[in-house]
Amino acid sequence: MGQSSTTLHEDAAAIGDDTIDRHRAIVSLMEELEAVDWYDQRVRATTNDELRAILAHNRDEEKEHACMVLEWLRRNDPKWHEELSTYLFSSGDITHLEEGENGAAAGNGGNGNGAGDGSLGIGSLRKG
Repeated sequence: MGQSSTTLHEDAAAIGDDTIDRHRAIVSLMEELEAVDWYDQRVRATTNDELRAILAHNRDEEKEHACMVLEWLRRNDPKWHEELSTYLFSSGDITHLEEGENGAAAGNGGNGNGAGDGSLGIGSLRKG
């Protein structure tokens, strides 16, 4: 397998296909987010209503693409899954969600990783 990306920091043979695929996804996500930013600036700057509508449509397509890549990362990396489950679609102060990971305080619909008793929920994994 040849080097799949000029932005790899390590030898492709040493890091494996899974790491390279995650790299591809992350680089793609970065590119999609950059495109959203560029389109958004153009939407704000243009005085032509028809062009504004086209650019806004294109910007929103880039958001869709970014979400698709983010979902792929969630499905293919357990830590992405854990972090996204904590922070996405939450309410309250984002900076306090990590501190309140027991139960509903985690902001993930009451499906927090903790047991709700101040523990990390590890006891719930034990048999008996």
